[in-house]
Amino acid sequence: MIRIAAVGDIHMGPESQGVLRPSFETLHESADVLLLAGDLTRHGTPEEAQVVAREIKDLAVPVVAVLGNHDHHADCPEEVTAVLQDAGARVLEGQATVVENGSTRIGVAGTKGFGGGFVGRCAGEFGEPIMKEFVRYSRRRADSLRACLLELQGQDCDVRIALTHFSPVPDTLAGEPPEIYPFLGSYLLAEAIDTAGADLAVHGHAHLGTEHGMTSGGVKVRNVAQPVIGRAFHVYHLARPDRTAAGAAGGRAR
Repeated sequence: MIRIAAVGDIHMGPESQGVLRPSFETLHESADVLLLAGDLTRHGTPEEAQVVAREIKDLAVPVVAVLGNHDHHADCPEEVTAVLQDAGARVLEGQATVVENGSTRIGVAGTKGFGGGFVGRCAGEFGEPIMKEFVRYSRRRADSLRACLLELQGQDCDVRIALTHFSPVPDTLAGEPPEIYPFLGSYLLAEAIDTAGADLAVHGHAHLGTEHGMTSGGVKVRNVAQPVIGRAFHVYHLARPDRTAAGAAGGRAR
């Protein structure tokens, strides 16, 4: 069994130092990797990133992260990324990484993603340049996720996980005001996941949303925003693929 710990939207600041560390230090007992689904800071300052860095430094499991919209607010995401990387995290934006635990290879493709809405109620590349750029930015994020998932196909991964901040599906937004759905995610992310294939999709951002969802292609989606899961992290179990069975592909999330 492959064990994936995940949490997002921890929104750390100076006064929250040490809040998550005791729980994170137990991760080796229950998980093979920790995924951080963005909004790790409150305002995206390097000082806040240092708080997060101290929470995750020298953990016994690998840490893979994407940034969220809060982590961009101070307009220095590169500095935030550098602080987290110095603490040992792999911070992805349009990139893929493979985490190894013994003989197990966990592939993670990551991007912040962006908004735009969902099929039937979504923004289009039409009208003013700023509106077209909004949609094109979201499409670029989704295209990078697709490319990374496809890249992982050739790296002999036991499972492939799509890690984003914005949601790929409306299912996990249930509980949020419908009026803000277009600012919480985009169907383009789900299209990328279904086209390239994944065993699990993990996101944050929707504090009032719902944990469980699924893409139209059958990929399980989990909203791991801390206000939703109500704990320091949640662990998802993926069945180890049977490599002796012809056509075996990936695991299943519980």
